[in-house]
Amino acid sequence: MQRIQSKLTVFYEGPFWVGVYERIVDGEMEVCKITFGSEPKDYEVYAFLLQNWHQLRFKKHVQTNEKPKQVSPKRMQRMITKQLRERGVGTKSQQAIKQQQEEGKEERKKQTKLQREQAKRQRFLLKQAKKKQKHRGH
Repeated sequence: MQRIQSKLTVFYEGPFWVGVYERIVDGEMEVCKITFGSEPKDYEVYAFLLQNWHQLRFKKHVQTNEKPKQVSPKRMQRMITKQLRERGVGTKSQQAIKQQQEEGKEERKKQTKLQREQAKRQRFLLKQAKKKQKHRGH
């Protein structure tokens, strides 16, 4: 049986409100960063998750050392209340988000390099075609 545990933390970072969505699926933590503009209401966050769930990009395969265990409902409620009072995001989440940003940056670098090379090749071919056109009639 698959066990899934999830947590969404919304906090103020610079000029924006940011949400960090963490989910643990069978001991592997996946993290996603969501940037909101102004301070979101609870129902706005819920509606956002429902509408944009398929567009969220999760960083996968971050191993956790947490063992899933059965928790009583009252203890679960106390844990939720404690987490609501806490501020900030866990370091594992921050590391996963930073790693996701780095991977995105590397991917963008590869794409721009490829586009630059294609444009250079296209300009070269155009220049060659112009040279051939000039010398055609002689």
